[in-house]
Amino acid sequence: MAIDFAIEEFICSHCKNLISSEGISVKKKKVKEPVENVVLEVGSKGILYGTEYWVINIVIKKYGSDTFWREYTLKDRAGNNIYLSESDGHWVFLRQGDFKLIEYQYYVEADGKKYRWYETTPCTVHAASGFFEDKLPFGLSTYKEYVNGTEMVSCEQYGNEFQFFKGNHISKSVIKRAFGITGMPFYTGIGIVQPFYYNVKQCINIMAITALLICLLQLYTVTSRSNQTVFEQTIAFEDVNDKELVSKSFTLSGGSAPLKVNLFSDVDNSWANVGLGLVNEKTNEVIYATKDIERYSGFEDGESWSEGSQSENFNMCGIPQGAYHFIVSAEKEGGGKNPFQSGYRPENGDFSVIQNTTGTFFLKNDKDKSIETFTDKESLKNEIISRTGLQNTEKEMNKMDSILVNMPPNYDYTANGEKNLSVNIKATWLPVSFWNFGIVIFILALFTVASYIAKSIFESSKWNNSSNSPYSTN
Repeated sequence: MAIDFAIEEFICSHCKNLISSEGISVKKKKVKEPVENVVLEVGSKGILYGTEYWVINIVIKKYGSDTFWREYTLKDRAGNNIYLSESDGHWVFLRQGDFKLIEYQYYVEADGKKYRWYETTPCTVHAASGFFEDKLPFGLSTYKEYVNGTEMVSCEQYGNEFQFFKGNHISKSVIKRAFGITGMPFYTGIGIVQPFYYNVKQCINIMAITALLICLLQLYTVTSRSNQTVFEQTIAFEDVNDKELVSKSFTLSGGSAPLKVNLFSDVDNSWANVGLGLVNEKTNEVIYATKDIERYSGFEDGESWSEGSQSENFNMCGIPQGAYHFIVSAEKEGGGKNPFQSGYRPENGDFSVIQNTTGTFFLKNDKDKSIETFTDKESLKNEIISRTGLQNTEKEMNKMDSILVNMPPNYDYTANGEKNLSVNIKATWLPVSFWNFGIVIFILALFTVASYIAKSIFESSKWNNSSNSPYSTN
């Protein structure tokens, strides 16, 4: 070792005899070698908390017939000693102190801090090795241990001599790194000053700050936006027949929330299908959705029945603010083509005329989409003249007669044939959902309660080996 200190006794590493510093020939007794779970060697060097230490001796203490723990004495260059005590894989860092213990029934007070009495343990030296500055006591010693969280004080009595120590938990990983040890004793149970697995108070403070920030964010999200219909447009099936239509744009302002979409089409014993792509105009991200609209009804066995609906709703969840538009595709039963597209349309008229196979004529107004039915040509001719301003001359009438007579009667069209020509799309930005907010707050509260319960169980288990546990044993 690279340090000098006065030696009273030492144990020979070869013959295992305890030898007095008075002379090698003075052999006092043979001492067992510390072997089981001993991870440091006499002469080992390590740096703890920035100070370089050397292991100068190792002592294994014994209580009863089968309880053992290991004590390592370490010395720095200045001649100061510290002690490492290991029991069941749990380590305590100890310093000898010159302080007084003020004793109460279940407590002692040291330097203004109270420590609860944990246990009084009589013990003897079972095995030892190394160099000793004082005579190694082989008689019965008594340890009194007092605990406050991860700190402790202890009083060692041998005969009429007393030694006082202050200690605190030290992680085995710290010792492992300090001395370059590859293997360490496994944990068993809970150490006398072992801390809980995490700092509950600090963690709860973080949880509280997190909950406050979430509440403020939720408050901002709720107050920074209004819930309203943000989009509504009627799309004719003929406009999206075999193609997609880009809707008008709309803007969402405020925090993220579900976008509720309502689809309506005048289906009657038929169906329609609508495909929507919600496009974020800034990022070009697209959210797709497809919905069927169908309604059927009838009369069977003397009773009427119906199923389905002309309206369907669905939500697009978590839509953030921004500018959007829809890409719309749709189809209906029987296709989406408008039979009036290939009908008769006067040059200066705003209407179309078709004829079905029964000879009935239908006139559709382009502006209001209204349809009038005519069962005779004369009434239809008069309506055309009044709408177009044609002159009621023989030439014009003959021309109109020719058109109406030669109109192909190939449209299987009835008076209600114009139903279900379009789909209405309505989007409403719903109120900000409190579900996610509530779930997060619940999880934070649950974690807080679970932490306190787990720590209480942990502390109670720590005192299982004490005859002075502050926890009820019932």
